Amino acid sequence: MTEFTVHMANRPGQLAKLTRLLADAGIHIEALAAFANGELGIIRVVADDDTVTRRVLGDAGLDWDEHRVIATVVPNRPEALAELTASLADTGINIDAMYLLRTNHETQQFALAVNDPEMAREHLAV
Repeated sequence: MTEFTVHMANRPGQLAKLTRLLADAGIHIEALAAFANGELGIIRVVADDDTVTRRVLGDAGLDWDEHRVIATVVPNRPEALAELTASLADTGINIDAMYLLRTNHETQQFALAVNDPEMAREHLAV
């Protein structure tokens, strides 16, 4: 999976523009986080088709970068996320972004952007 970080102006309609571009291309959004940093809007998107997403963002002339993300599943219990993040921290892995993808009564699935995906895979249920 790939996380696309799109940088847009922090003003009305920017998120609508991005999601419309992706929808018109048939892209399903797996995860999305959007926030503002002053006049800059930052949208992090995990989509179901990396190739088409790259094309859409490039054709639209948007400012973006991408990072590989890995998925993991943990039991749906209060301490599971704390244990997961502590395990990564204890091995020196930094979490740049984390998304809750799916949840049910038994499990939670997360996507993580980390500084060392290969090392993280060794410590996660992927």
